Amino acid sequence: MVHELAEYERAPEECHLTAEQLTAALFDPRPALYGHVAVDADDRPYGIALWFLNFSTWHGVHGVYLEDLYVRPTARGTGAGRALLATLAAICVERGYARLEWSMIDWNPAGSFYRAVGAVENTGWVPFRLTGAALRELAARAPGAGSGQD
Repeated sequence: MVHELAEYERAPEECHLTAEQLTAALFDPRPALYGHVAVDADDRPYGIALWFLNFSTWHGVHGVYLEDLYVRPTARGTGAGRALLATLAAICVERGYARLEWSMIDWNPAGSFYRAVGAVENTGWVPFRLTGAALRELAARAPGAGSGQD
């Protein structure tokens, strides 16, 4: 479904996730990623929420960053997305986490759904991303880079 999401977001060529990578991230003894899967009465998956922990230095506690929320088109409008978000909200409340956050492509019509559940746009912050050649170039400038020292 991650590849289906990438296709929906008009960037299928950017999604390189393999089943092996996803399995390792989710099921390693110290997982880097957590997930929930919505299934129908026949145990067929139709929605996912993939998330990881972040940390608020201002609150001094963890939060949840929702990396991917995807519901297959045939299941949209059934409450699956709301149930997945509610599950993550419950995890935050139960564990004393400060927040549940995610990003959305600006043209995605899910914005109205997110607002309907009480989410607000975080307009005061501008997201930045460092990837590819720029990431490697900056890494090469790190103290001790290329020296073999940890």
